[in-house]
Amino acid sequence: MRAARPSLRRSAPVAAAVSLLLAAGCTTGGVPGPADGASSSSDGRVPAAVAPGATTATPLEPLPAQIPQNLAGYYAQKLGWQSCDGEFECTTFKVPLDYADPAAGDVTLTAARLRSTGGADHLGSLLVNPGGPGGSAVEYMEGSARSLDPGLRARYDLVGLDPRGVGRSSPVTCLSGERMDAFTAVDITPDDQAEIDALVAADKEFADGCRQRSGAVLGHVSTVEAARDMDVLRGLLGDERLSYLGKSYGTFLGATYAGLYPARVGRMVLDGAMDPSLDAVGGNKGQAAGFETAWAAFAKDCVKREDCPLGRTEEEAGRQLAALFQQIDGRPLPTDSGRPLTESQATTGTIQAMYAEFLWSQLRSALSDAEAGDGTALLKLSDSYFEREPDGSYPNLMFANMAVNCLDLPAAFADPAAAQAAVPDFEKVAPRFGRDMAWMALGCAYWPVRPTGAPHTVRAAGSVPIVVVGTTRDPATPYAWAQSLSGQLESGRLLTYEGDGHTAYGRRSDCIDEAVNRYLLGGEAPANGTRCSK
Repeated sequence: MRAARPSLRRSAPVAAAVSLLLAAGCTTGGVPGPADGASSSSDGRVPAAVAPGATTATPLEPLPAQIPQNLAGYYAQKLGWQSCDGEFECTTFKVPLDYADPAAGDVTLTAARLRSTGGADHLGSLLVNPGGPGGSAVEYMEGSARSLDPGLRARYDLVGLDPRGVGRSSPVTCLSGERMDAFTAVDITPDDQAEIDALVAADKEFADGCRQRSGAVLGHVSTVEAARDMDVLRGLLGDERLSYLGKSYGTFLGATYAGLYPARVGRMVLDGAMDPSLDAVGGNKGQAAGFETAWAAFAKDCVKREDCPLGRTEEEAGRQLAALFQQIDGRPLPTDSGRPLTESQATTGTIQAMYAEFLWSQLRSALSDAEAGDGTALLKLSDSYFEREPDGSYPNLMFANMAVNCLDLPAAFADPAAAQAAVPDFEKVAPRFGRDMAWMALGCAYWPVRPTGAPHTVRAAGSVPIVVVGTTRDPATPYAWAQSLSGQLESGRLLTYEGDGHTAYGRRSDCIDEAVNRYLLGGEAPANGTRCSK
């Protein structure tokens, strides 16, 4: 979770038809299983709230089964679908800004769908969410629909709902493109007080920009509220139960729905799982370890290749990367855009390539160029992480990302001194990325809206089986998180992919794809503890 600068809770790039956030699918050291002494059951699940960094978390309590009278009007809306974006249909509907006070006003949400191609065997709607937080589910569904299994296309209406504050649903906005360029370039590994002051000033500018530009919705973009919105849409679609495919942060959203409405859970797949029992420090530290694991896998692969610019041993690769970053810290590299590559952007570009193996060759080339004094390729990787447009503008992604994260959990650190004090602990689990991740976690300290969420476990007692997919060397959502979430869920079924990259379904594992498709189409959940290596 790049905590709030903004968080790395997101999904990975997988195909040309799917943009950066739109994923089709750790433990430290690359060894699958519980870390830091956490015990596990024989099927590989970590019991609730014992994952590394977990807090003493209380269970998420379900909401009453009956729809409250003051919300009945929202569930009685009629959806007016209209043709949009080619072969798709779009609609808007209203939800309360504040579920505790529906009279306070409404938020307008946008959903899109692709109707099923089948007939009598129609299974209803399958909602999809790519993660983030901040990823547009509308764009994800439209970009990935044709790559999904034909059986899913035939039997489900595929539906993407942009969560509140995201994309086409009353989006949060914070900075101009020019100021966002400056934000992404700020040093996130400060060496002195002047650099600390600059980092704090950037975080404060970001937060203040969100406050000025976003209005009342800024205080109402939590995951709990987004999950409640999904239930309104479920009702408007006419589905008794919610069938759902969520990736990365989308697993947190789906698990939250399951915790609030266990009796309304349909066939639910949570791929690249997050652990809701972690506080902001534990989550960021775990993710730092995940990226360290992914780096080790990249380095091991790199040093075997003739075009590897980092030497011929994994230890040498680590030293050369650190030396390159130090060099860039002292003197940013020129690029063909006229924007110099800073150390923070070089780090972000490297992290971006950890999300998927197909980016490793691009990273090798970018690092080679950087060592030769040209930062262009690394800057392009960094820009792709932030989804910077060619005209210099930025989408809503990172603004919503920070807004959701800062509401969902109390800030990791109250001030720069606390972040600085945490650096040694972060570096113990992630020598290369720990320092960056510790300082990145500072942003929510300056957020203009108080957090409404807290660490919790999700039991979803009484729900049908929920399939939780974990990848053993996932950089962004460590494998231990999938173990923990599946252990918390009363009906959790852990499905493991032994491999690299962020998320697993729809990437390169026939075993994973077949297990997920069999469940979504026929309701046959995989046996708990099922493992796939290809």
